[in-house]
Amino acid sequence: MHAVVRAGADLISFENIGRTFQTRAGESVEALRDVTFDIGRNEFVAIVGPSGCGKSTLLKLVAGLLTPSRGRVLVEGKEVTGPGMNVGFAFQRPALLPWRSTLGNVLLPALITGMDRQEAEQRAMKLLSLVGLEQFARKYPSELSGGMQQRVAICRALLCSPTLLLMDEPFAALDALTRETLAVELLKIWELEPKTVLFVTHSISEAVLLADKVVVIGARPGTVVKSVPIAIARPRDLSTMQLAEFQRYAAEIREAIPRS
Repeated sequence: MHAVVRAGADLISFENIGRTFQTRAGESVEALRDVTFDIGRNEFVAIVGPSGCGKSTLLKLVAGLLTPSRGRVLVEGKEVTGPGMNVGFAFQRPALLPWRSTLGNVLLPALITGMDRQEAEQRAMKLLSLVGLEQFARKYPSELSGGMQQRVAICRALLCSPTLLLMDEPFAALDALTRETLAVELLKIWELEPKTVLFVTHSISEAVLLADKVVVIGARPGTVVKSVPIAIARPRDLSTMQLAEFQRYAAEIREAIPRS
């Protein structure tokens, strides 16, 4: 049994966020409108909604990679004005460097941050052990399955112990069984090393299994149509998906997602 993770005071606040993009043709496209919600410290929040509703844009805003057209994003009470927060990223594609080993790929953030080499290697091997890849540390991406590559990408995102982990459909390209296995492994890592997670997914079941709260974003321009606290006891595993309360939450979220 792992300790139950408790969310603390708000770490992130989206305040009346709007974001408009200009197309190459000079037209304005409103991606987000009046998005407001909070994320507690060490809270696991999943964002679901139809394609093109601005879910990934929200991740880029909190990371400081984009600036809002209206409103503001606050991290620990301070407005985000650019990159610089201690953030880890995991995306749909693992984007591993083919000429670097498993260990070498996990260690990439250490090269950027100047982390002590010995400390970084110890940390990397600990993470690889957590996801069952310690025996593959010297293997190259071409020698790993898709699920194994995504495990490496998650370890890389966690190497420098970020305060915030941003995950943009990290399991979407995987088969259903691998996807479920990685979701449970992610939960175990999060319970062992609590941190704030913002997780974008199209899978309602994945969102309910992982999250403390599921935020439903409506069709473009994206806005919050519902926020659903998931009061299912932790730790969770795949058997959690058979619970009646799990099915009730999934049905509530499914009903809230606008139909295009």
